[in-house]
Amino acid sequence: MKPRKWLQRLGQIFLVSFLLWLLVLSLQLYLAASRPVDALLVLGGSIRREIYAAELSQDYPDAKILISNGSRDPCIWLIFDRANAAMKNVCLEKCAKNTFGNFYYTTPILKAWGVKHVKLITSTTHLPRAIWMARIHLGVRHIWVGLDTAQEKGIPGNREFWLKTILDVTRSLAWAIASPLLPAPECDRVQFLTEVDMQAWLKRGFKCEHQAQLNDIIKKLREGA
Repeated sequence: MKPRKWLQRLGQIFLVSFLLWLLVLSLQLYLAASRPVDALLVLGGSIRREIYAAELSQDYPDAKILISNGSRDPCIWLIFDRANAAMKNVCLEKCAKNTFGNFYYTTPILKAWGVKHVKLITSTTHLPRAIWMARIHLGVRHIWVGLDTAQEKGIPGNREFWLKTILDVTRSLAWAIASPLLPAPECDRVQFLTEVDMQAWLKRGFKCEHQAQLNDIIKKLREGA
């Protein structure tokens, strides 16, 4: 077989294989989307997202909640305590430094949990970049991603412009292609909310974003500590 025909045949095999993979993946994601939500993924950048996630958790009592690079640990603890939300399902990931890192570190965690249907919690100012990246990183792992947004007051930490979106989406696509061949990233700063030592934090002292309106609660806890 001539080299040119061999390359054409190889290209055809690759194209058919890719289309079959895409078809199977689409079917798996369709089935995953029809399943109940089994995890909430909260992106850091605004304490309003954590407040909303605590309220929303009442609708998903069995779902795990993964907060990526969110507010300070005691602030999140107080938010969930005030909402009477179960803390045993809440996990804090603190390795991410940006939106790409949010998905880079949380995808292996969600995969290890056996999650199939995630609801992404962020702000409208973080879109469409956040949802596109989520569906790339998690989609190739057969995890469907739905979306819910927190109502913001003021301007959250995420500011969007198209160059950033294009670069992050391109980087996410490259990682999606390469990641099956590489070891899964691990974060060494992951803990469940029940492991947060509030007494130690109260002795050390801490502040939370004003929007959370936790100052009176913190004051009472310090007086009783």
